[in-house]
Amino acid sequence: MKTNYKTLAATFGGLALTLLFVPIANAGCGDIGQPLPSHSSWHSQLGQARVVQAALVTISDHETGIVGFWHVKFMTKDSPGFKDGTEVDAGYSQWHSDGTEITNSGGRSPITSSFCLGVWKQVGEFQYKLNHFGASWDPTGSQLIGPGRIQEEVTLNPDGNQFTGTFTIDQYDESGNSLAHLQGVIKGTRVNTTAQSIF
Repeated sequence: MKTNYKTLAATFGGLALTLLFVPIANAGCGDIGQPLPSHSSWHSQLGQARVVQAALVTISDHETGIVGFWHVKFMTKDSPGFKDGTEVDAGYSQWHSDGTEITNSGGRSPITSSFCLGVWKQVGEFQYKLNHFGASWDPTGSQLIGPGRIQEEVTLNPDGNQFTGTFTIDQYDESGNSLAHLQGVIKGTRVNTTAQSIF
């Protein structure tokens, strides 16, 4: 096969000229007050051509660990006044890759604050700790009781679709006095496309 050096030189020369006249694009999060350029305000700017490396990274469900959307159930164990295995709450929880978490409690009415937030960290190969707070209100939703704290220590199954562990719930008043303590076991199942009972 003969190499046509004139064609090759023309192709690379055209590519180089194209790269020199590509407009510079900027993207910023939170650039308040900086209007985005309209097509009519774009202009070419000369500069050095640069080679940028790019890679496609794929992450399997197993590699994402606890990150994802979960159906969770809380059952009492060794809590005074409760029979072991009493389901005290259930709902949906999302664990985010930035170490934050949010839960929608099915056992609390929205008027009493059914969403609460947490932070988590990985402490072992399949082990995670969660520290979680919610604002608790009386049953009418008109009187703030104080912060409720949920702590979890969970272990993710190797298949990445279920976790089990322990939880504690502590309710405080606004002055930081303990009002109630509850503990037990938590189970989580990764949510798929099938709807199922919350409890």
